[in-house]
Amino acid sequence: MPEDHMGDEATWEKATQALRNALEETKVPYVVAEGEGAFYGPKIDFHVKDVIGREWQCATIQVDFQMPERFDITYKDADGTEKRPVMIHRALYGSLERFFGILIEHYAGAFPTWLAPVQVVILPVSEKYVDYAKQLSEKFDKNGIRVELDDRNETLGYRIRENQIRKVPYMIIVGEKEKEAGKISVRTRDGRDIHDVEVEEFITKITGEINSRSISLAY
Repeated sequence: MPEDHMGDEATWEKATQALRNALEETKVPYVVAEGEGAFYGPKIDFHVKDVIGREWQCATIQVDFQMPERFDITYKDADGTEKRPVMIHRALYGSLERFFGILIEHYAGAFPTWLAPVQVVILPVSEKYVDYAKQLSEKFDKNGIRVELDDRNETLGYRIRENQIRKVPYMIIVGEKEKEAGKISVRTRDGRDIHDVEVEEFITKITGEINSRSISLAY
């Protein structure tokens, strides 16, 4: 309980015990930070650790017995009597900007596929294979995969390097061999190459990875 708290100690203890009971019932591990809390009541702060061990406070739940009293807020109970409510303040993520920043730092921009803004980029070897690349792009899009077609007038090597820097999870490279066989070549953002991949197999694996919220690449 902070020194500048509102309300009496008995009310604070009641609110603190309610939060403690909630944590214990849901089996959430916790530590008690003596002397902390908002001035109007105790709170639960959820801390997350990033990949290098730094702790960030994100979500919070605060029990407030004071504001309903100060603003004379009441409600009618089932028996018709007026009761004083308890106000609960909550923030699920804290500041969204801060939460996005934590995610970016934690993954160093290499988001899991389900979270990546662009999940697959298709790279035709030359203009001759753009039509096949467009067919693939439409098919991926229809299956809920966030896809881009990179058919810029740049060398294949340049486009591969640039998309690796962007940390796109999967690059699909299509040339003569892939077009003739109706297959694809896959290059992962960490530089692994997988050739002669069936299009339907790729779609099944990637949509499975996305739907399961996996943090590992399917290839």
